[in-house]
Amino acid sequence: MSTSFRTHTCGELRAAHAAERVTLSGWVHRRRDHGNLAFFDLRDRHGITQIVTNADQAADAHAAAEPTRNEWVVQVEGVVRARPEGTINTELASGEIEVAVDRFTVLNPSKVPPFYINEEQAGLDESLRLKHRYLDLRRPALQERILLRARLSGAIRRTLEAEGFADIETPTLIRSTPEGARDFVVPSRQQPGTFYALPQSPQQLKQLLMVAGYDRYYQLARCYRDEDSRGDRQPEFTQLDLEMSFVAEADVMAMVERVALAVSREVVPDRPILHDPIPRLTYDEAMARYGSDKPDIRFGMELVELNDVVRDVDFRVFAEPITSGGAVFAISVPGCGDYSRKQLDELIDLAKRHGAKGLVHLSVDADGALHGPAAKFLAAHEAELLGATGASAGDLVLIVADADRVAAAEAVGHIRLEMGERLGLRDPSVLAYVWVHRFPMFTWDADGQRWDATHNPFSAPVPEDVERMESDPGGLRAQQYDLALNGWELGGGSVRIHQRPLLERAFALMGHSVAGMREEFGALLDALEYGAPPHGGIAIGIDRWAALFADAENIREVMAFPKTQSGTDLMMDAPSSIAVSQLDELRLRIVEDD
Repeated sequence: MSTSFRTHTCGELRAAHAAERVTLSGWVHRRRDHGNLAFFDLRDRHGITQIVTNADQAADAHAAAEPTRNEWVVQVEGVVRARPEGTINTELASGEIEVAVDRFTVLNPSKVPPFYINEEQAGLDESLRLKHRYLDLRRPALQERILLRARLSGAIRRTLEAEGFADIETPTLIRSTPEGARDFVVPSRQQPGTFYALPQSPQQLKQLLMVAGYDRYYQLARCYRDEDSRGDRQPEFTQLDLEMSFVAEADVMAMVERVALAVSREVVPDRPILHDPIPRLTYDEAMARYGSDKPDIRFGMELVELNDVVRDVDFRVFAEPITSGGAVFAISVPGCGDYSRKQLDELIDLAKRHGAKGLVHLSVDADGALHGPAAKFLAAHEAELLGATGASAGDLVLIVADADRVAAAEAVGHIRLEMGERLGLRDPSVLAYVWVHRFPMFTWDADGQRWDATHNPFSAPVPEDVERMESDPGGLRAQQYDLALNGWELGGGSVRIHQRPLLERAFALMGHSVAGMREEFGALLDALEYGAPPHGGIAIGIDRWAALFADAENIREVMAFPKTQSGTDLMMDAPSSIAVSQLDELRLRIVEDD
């Protein structure tokens, strides 16, 4: 790290360096004046070192340091010495030493920052932080998250290259194709009236690389989606894009599993991995047990289907959904049988926010009897219900019924997560990976009156289901797999359809005409006729992975220059208008709203 401006970094010096003459450069993190002595915490991204100026021993250096304040950039020269007894700072790696400065140079002063860099400030306006992101990025806590992300990227590259993968870049100016979200479009000056699109993913390009014979490809790909504001989303993001040839579903999952576990152990070695190998659940199993296709398996409290228990109960809330082919799902929450009316109302509201029509709650008393508004309907089935749910004295049983099985399971799944959080069961230090696979290949779009791909339109069906593609599209299972971590979807992929006739059949089910297929997917369809190998892959969100490793609440906390939820860059003032001359070059005009 030695350069013309420093011999060491601010996080490098230790007791072993005592008596050495050193040069440091960095930012003034904090200063304290004590008469003829001035103490400074000097900071760079590597750490903090205490420096001392003494008016009696180095008057010129002390005078040069006098005007400096927080965030001034300075260079100091001096001798490393042990701190006096009783002044060691155990919170700093360099806390046993300080540098007695005899030469102090101001490299650049600083205006007073709009917020403190040397203090974590709860409630600081995020828009102010994003407006001055170059200052926000100086904060040690944020720097650590950004550097953790850098370590994640490095570990991914090393691990994949050791497995024989080639890092191959794909274009970021491509043709616009329907991939679920709106494209960001770029007008062509040389071909007026035509547009490029920024890729939502390199999906077709990586498949074309497989056709070209590059059997193990990856890249950390920049992707773009022009989506409406949706919580923790960004219009541009990074994903680990990976594709392999001559593989089955199990081969891709095994490879990704090796990579995920190896990267986790390298980047966050102090975070225990709950399961190795990573558990594998079918989509149906995940929904039935956890009410989610991205389950948090750090804790139990699994869902139980009560259809057989309550089928004959004279209670319309249960009877009507079961008669309609729906389901009744429940969880038993330990030790919460004494919940207050207010707490129960909060859970009812939560269930309704997640699509439930209501929430049945039953507490179990010391004698094993059920209490609650619906208890009278279940008197003859108490033992059976307690046996099915595993509930015992002091527990709370929460039940949702719906004619839509998935809706009922998802509602209880959200309640499960909330109760797991309240009971402290979602240990943030643990990494709980889980595979979910065999998703439904198609989902019916009632508004569009057509079948849509549940995940990726290029996903291959399970071989034994192919013959039912047209007769029972809703029953088809896809060779799709998602990797979830601590209740978040980390990534998803599939084995691809590598034969043109089968891909055309799938597109036809999704409402594509032959002409439409050729216009939107012509290059890929043609390529499949030139010896395309069986292939499959996955895309994993780097932003989410880094956020989970860093235990960050929002992916913006692991992105150097994120945008606001509405897609605005407050620092660079983007998006912005462009000059009329540029519009003229592109043969574009702005149409004002009426």
